[in-house]
Amino acid sequence: MNAFLVTFIELLFTIFYFAILGRVILSWISPRGNDPVSPLLYQITEPILKPIRQVVPPLGMFDLTPMIALILLTVIQGILFRSL
Repeated sequence: MNAFLVTFIELLFTIFYFAILGRVILSWISPRGNDPVSPLLYQITEPILKPIRQVVPPLGMFDLTPMIALILLTVIQGILFRSL
């Protein structure tokens, strides 16, 4: 059971990592989000990024929330793995 839980958490966090990275890359390629993948990535990542955006002030044109989210996901994943 413990191995299943660790594998599930790893998979979940990997999906979040790639979704955030995909959203960042697509924001450079298609900033208006006219491609078919953007709405899916927004649905996956917005619950993570929106609370961070409410705390972190914008820095001009730069949105640091994806980087902060990736750091937080890494820290949370490490804490979860240590507790299991």
